[in-house]
Amino acid sequence: MSTGPKAAVNAGNMKVVELDVTGLNCPMPLLKAKQALNNMQTRQQLRVLSTDPGSVKDFAVFARQSGHLLLESTETDGCFSFLLQKQN
Repeated sequence: MSTGPKAAVNAGNMKVVELDVTGLNCPMPLLKAKQALNNMQTRQQLRVLSTDPGSVKDFAVFARQSGHLLLESTETDGCFSFLLQKQN
């Protein structure tokens, strides 16, 4: 398990930051994502990998309330992937 953000693939001219919070339970996946977003540039994207089923609802609500865009929310074999784009 790695909980620190790291740069991954390109999204236009900015790198998508990846945050692996697998193995952590609520509220830690969302808190770690908030910390990562605070250190990112506007329109930069963050991909979060989580194994907490509650994170599906958490990230949807967070995106609505924070104004960040939830571009993608998928699940494969118990691993949830969220792609957020930072706004403002």
